[in-house]
Amino acid sequence: MTTYKFLKNKSVGIIGCPFSGGQAKELEWNVEFDGHHKLTELRPAEDPNIGKLKKPRYVSRVTEAVSKAVESHLKRGQLALTLGGDHSLALGTVVGTLSVHPEACLIWIDAHADINTPETTESGNLHGCPVSFLLGIAGKVPGFEWVKPFLKPDRLVYIGLRDVDRPEKKILKQLGIKAYSMHEVDKYGIGKVVEMALDSVNPKRDRPIHLSFDVDGLDPTVAPSTGTPVRGGLTFREGHYICEAIHNTGCLVSVDIMEVNVNPLLFDEASVFETVTIGCSLIRCCLGETLL
Repeated sequence: MTTYKFLKNKSVGIIGCPFSGGQAKELEWNVEFDGHHKLTELRPAEDPNIGKLKKPRYVSRVTEAVSKAVESHLKRGQLALTLGGDHSLALGTVVGTLSVHPEACLIWIDAHADINTPETTESGNLHGCPVSFLLGIAGKVPGFEWVKPFLKPDRLVYIGLRDVDRPEKKILKQLGIKAYSMHEVDKYGIGKVVEMALDSVNPKRDRPIHLSFDVDGLDPTVAPSTGTPVRGGLTFREGHYICEAIHNTGCLVSVDIMEVNVNPLLFDEASVFETVTIGCSLIRCCLGETLL
């Protein structure tokens, strides 16, 4: 039986942004779904680029709103579950977590590091930049003054990286951020990698954990309906093992399941169904579902 160290009770608050999923009733969690947030209402009439950054005001407004929703659930002692949506949303979810649990650590599951700065980004898309804002290395960008407190580099660890830009590699090395690519998963196995990841950011297992899981961390054969698929990713079981192991620490307070793309114009119905099903399954593992 897992002891939850930072939750008042087995209660999960779901923040839909805008995708939602269900949990199996036998897990005995109380579920509070605060509805699909109407994020399009936050779109400004005009949103010119700031340097290379595209839609900066829109992203800032949305992520700030999400941060407040996460903070609200955590203050009530609930586990905050955010379902999205591109990974720029993690800028809001992690800030919301740190506002309540400043000692928290962040475990980031992804094919990509998402740590480009406004200067290093080539595309200008903010979904590739949230971690630089969280670490306070993005510089001063108008509209993002609300982003604080900042995450410490030694409280961040990656699992599953395999498509990292050259400037991002430089940032990871300069800041000494722990990162376990698919090379380490192949070499050591997922069990050892998860243990090493936890040891690096939560050695005594006494810090709250925010898990940000981009489904493109999984191989596209497992989760095909995602925005930026990259071959050679985590298997079905490896992804689920990560969620199971982190749940078993009793330290999990916040979970993001991101980049589940349900746009029927981009993906066929079978691919969407398969990816949504995987997302729901990962969530159930985060809530304590086991094979036996």
